[in-house]
Amino acid sequence: MAKVHIGLLQHACTGEPAANLKKTLALAERAAARGANIICTQELFQTPYFCQSEDYRNFALAETIPGPTTKALGRFAKKRGVVVVASLFEKRASGLYHNTAVVIDADGKLLGIYRKMHIPDDPLYYEKFYFTPGDTGYKAFKTRFGRIGVLVCWDQWYPEAARLTALAGAEILFYPTAIGWHPKEKKKLGALQHGAWETVQRSHGVANGCFVAVCNRIGHETPVGEPGIEFWGQSFVAGTFGEILGKAPASSEEILVVPVDLDQVDDTRTHWPFLRDRRIDTYADLTKRFRD
Repeated sequence: MAKVHIGLLQHACTGEPAANLKKTLALAERAAARGANIICTQELFQTPYFCQSEDYRNFALAETIPGPTTKALGRFAKKRGVVVVASLFEKRASGLYHNTAVVIDADGKLLGIYRKMHIPDDPLYYEKFYFTPGDTGYKAFKTRFGRIGVLVCWDQWYPEAARLTALAGAEILFYPTAIGWHPKEKKKLGALQHGAWETVQRSHGVANGCFVAVCNRIGHETPVGEPGIEFWGQSFVAGTFGEILGKAPASSEEILVVPVDLDQVDDTRTHWPFLRDRRIDTYADLTKRFRD
């Protein structure tokens, strides 16, 4: 199926996981009604972004995969005949947790998972406290509506991750995301930070001749005693030349549904043959931490 519709669900989150799941399913229903074939949630869509603090109580938010949320999403996917990409807090075993994306095919079956590889540790983004780095490798999933790859938030800054996912066959790169401004930095750095975020991801589409779909959250989440994060929304879909095909606003809920023609992937890669001309014999140093 060459022509597909991507659906991105951008919204704010409450402190109640069950309510957030209910809201996401309601938004997904509306996206499907508008023709979306592949629907993607934002990062950790069932909860506020709890990584703003290091709190052992937050581990209770995690669940197994498969688990109750994947079952609910699977029922929805089967009923509406759509593919679902969803970001979850996974409890793999006692003391072992991941930031994990699931891919559910249009028949409701769990195709597989991707565990976030790059784990940040910055002010208000204390993810290393919660998440073990991923061990799934960079993957492409063959769904009813095309071959897709999934990376998660901090992964979006790394061209190596995008390249390896594209080399696995991905025609669309999905990035469930939770990113925003530190309020005190917004005036001075806000436009620069957002511009860099959007530019680097659009460049992945150019460099790999594929589509890029980024789903971010909105809202100003303020843990007790913290200034919080003002999430900048602006979920978007970019084409194979990095062009913006559709974009959500910065601060309001949005169901972004964008049509794409997957035949453009082959056409772009044929005319701009970056994959053909890669000098793989010269890239060994990429596996080094740093070249002294």
